[in-house]
Amino acid sequence: MLVDYTSLADDSKVWIYPSSKKLYPQEVEKINKQVAHFLKNWKQNDTAIPASYQLAHKRILIVFTDTNVPLLTDAINELVSFILSLEQEYNTVLMDKMNPCFKQGIYVQYKDLKSFKKLIKDKAVTKNTIVFDNTIRTKMEFENYWEVPAKDSWYGNLF
Repeated sequence: MLVDYTSLADDSKVWIYPSSKKLYPQEVEKINKQVAHFLKNWKQNDTAIPASYQLAHKRILIVFTDTNVPLLTDAINELVSFILSLEQEYNTVLMDKMNPCFKQGIYVQYKDLKSFKKLIKDKAVTKNTIVFDNTIRTKMEFENYWEVPAKDSWYGNLF
């Protein structure tokens, strides 16, 4: 059941799927329709799962679920299967949360960890570079700690 993001509690569960490539406007439009359709029909034991989503920066899919409905393995597996199908359809990687997404001017970049370390070494990325902490787990963390300076994220230990 697709619900308004603002109706979800602060402890709502968050899954973040950063795309390894920037999505084109037509892809964003199509993904929005696919995600909305999936969440509208997502169920567990014939009970609708209250969920919301955002597609941020034409690159990062964020799914929120109400914690009043503890998700069982089958429901989580359905979400993972859906995300894997998006990966295939759009020829991107969505399941790798460890590779950093970060702001470079007005753009959001995605790099593998090795390339990110090289950017740090070359001083193209600093401790103050805004990164997206895709390991956060709740709506409250998303609202307060998702976009942070690298030094305040788990990437801080790379400096």
